[in-house]
Amino acid sequence: MTKRELYRREAGNRAGLLAVVVLSLASTACTPTVQVQAPKEPITINLNIKLDADVRLRIEEKAKEDVQTQPIF
Repeated sequence: MTKRELYRREAGNRAGLLAVVVLSLASTACTPTVQVQAPKEPITINLNIKLDADVRLRIEEKAKEDVQTQPIF
């Protein structure tokens, strides 16, 4: 190989390496950042649970006991 051919091959390798470096720097510059911050206000959990089923069950059981111990008619 002549010196000219070696020079061209090295120049091509350098250009390829330079392109890879530039593209990698450009792609890392565009990556979004994610920040995790605690909320300023406390987190509130509303536990308004409707206890209707439990109340109805107790009333039905009490009514059955009352009917058995004290007949209506």
